[in-house]
Amino acid sequence: QVQLVESGGGSVQVGGSLRLSCAASGYTYSSGCTGWFRQAPGKEREGVATINSDGSTSYVDSVKGRFTISRDKAKNTLYLQMNSLKLEDTAMYYCAAARGLYCGGSFSSLLYLAFTYWGQGTQVTVSS
Repeated sequence: QVQLVESGGGSVQVGGSLRLSCAASGYTYSSGCTGWFRQAPGKEREGVATINSDGSTSYVDSVKGRFTISRDKAKNTLYLQMNSLKLEDTAMYYCAAARGLYCGGSFSSLLYLAFTYWGQGTQVTVSS
């Protein structure tokens, strides 16, 4: 049974930083593509960043240069370092994974359909 458990969310002011973590059990991050998604109230779920089994990463344009996705194989944990946070980054953040998937860097609105396993989410609130 696969479980993904996010942590690290919270409230921060504009320009601040947070690091999200996603601990996995029953799943190895080298098995496929893993990613971070977010969903703000009234909006669709949006892909933020992905990392493949070969370590290649991709980011949606709105977070490039500010967010960094990484993983610790020994801890089987996925991270999202978020710097220079903006008001529009406020959302529930989810980690997701899919065995055998290779993420090609597209962040279409349907990207979330490709992922099998999901965490419960962690809230990020950015205020001025």
